[in-house]
Amino acid sequence: MSADSLAGRRELRRYSRHLLIPEVGLAGQEKLSRARVLVVGAGGLGTPVLQYLAAAGVGRIGIMDDDVVDETNLQRQVIYATSDIGRPKVVAATERVAALNPHVGVDPIPRRLDVSNARALVRLYDVVVDATDSFGARYLINDACYFESRPHVYGSIFRFDGQVSVFQRGGPCYRCLFPEPPPEGTVPTCAEGGVLGVLAGIVGTWQANEALKLILGIGASLAGRLLVIDALDARSREFVVASDPDCPLHGTHPTILDVSDVVPRPQAPLGVPELEAANFEAFLEEHPEAIVLDVREPHEAVLGAPPHARAIPASILESHMHELDSAQTYVVACRVGARSRWAVQRLHDAGFRRLYHLRGGLLEYAALQERFEAF
Repeated sequence: MSADSLAGRRELRRYSRHLLIPEVGLAGQEKLSRARVLVVGAGGLGTPVLQYLAAAGVGRIGIMDDDVVDETNLQRQVIYATSDIGRPKVVAATERVAALNPHVGVDPIPRRLDVSNARALVRLYDVVVDATDSFGARYLINDACYFESRPHVYGSIFRFDGQVSVFQRGGPCYRCLFPEPPPEGTVPTCAEGGVLGVLAGIVGTWQANEALKLILGIGASLAGRLLVIDALDARSREFVVASDPDCPLHGTHPTILDVSDVVPRPQAPLGVPELEAANFEAFLEEHPEAIVLDVREPHEAVLGAPPHARAIPASILESHMHELDSAQTYVVACRVGARSRWAVQRLHDAGFRRLYHLRGGLLEYAALQERFEAF
């Protein structure tokens, strides 16, 4: 970026508010223009990150995502428009970034990060932003960044709660914070539990801020700290993250010597029979006495009720358990099967024995019946 050329003068005007900041100035803006940032995930977190990195003048941005834009994304993924539904996210996001700042180079990567490409891709960039929504991807990003000595900015969101941190070699890593993934299916996703749209912007903007500070070499990063944001009560808290001497990646006796797939731990046996969605109606016909115990929350239940249902949200089940007849047959169901799994186990622990669990939840049942909108 040179002030001698017409393009240079235009860039100086574009970034003039940065140039006024002593910690940034012309030297800092030149650092940004030379920087390369890989954003893994172009969803709720990734889209605000992309917009602010592009607006700040980061020289090259990698956008990695293998998904397409869905209508449900538009509530929080504000880089997309209704006309983008069905289009690959990397294509639509690349267009928006180019329109926002033509001085920024973009690498659209319409693939999923995996063991075969993680280290090679991470190696090409200076900073990696983890804007994913799966535990497997987070561990993979963490490990690839460690082996390639690249800092990465972590973020996660669920309902009203968000988390942000920075992990870099020489300090604690994601595995120090979360040594192993939770059992499969025990932690609901945003698709299952929902998320306040604006929270994605709050956390994503924090991630962009941390990435810019790492590039500029200014301020105190969130390395060694975890920022927890509660958007509902307008509170934030900070926790110290210590390096784990037993960390399998960088501890005293490391056992992870290269990137590998993280296999989720299997769930503990449920202890009650499970029904497949395909057999749900047949079971109810054979057992007309059975009651479907619908443990969805009120905002989910407004989408429709299954046959023979009684609604008691999981959040109040324990205080209403006395209303249920332990001699009655119940099929416990929720939207996708995560909340109902907890509920049916709680009922079983309380002495209920005539219990069945609907695997996959009412959403899977509705999809089989081609009644997706019903539930």
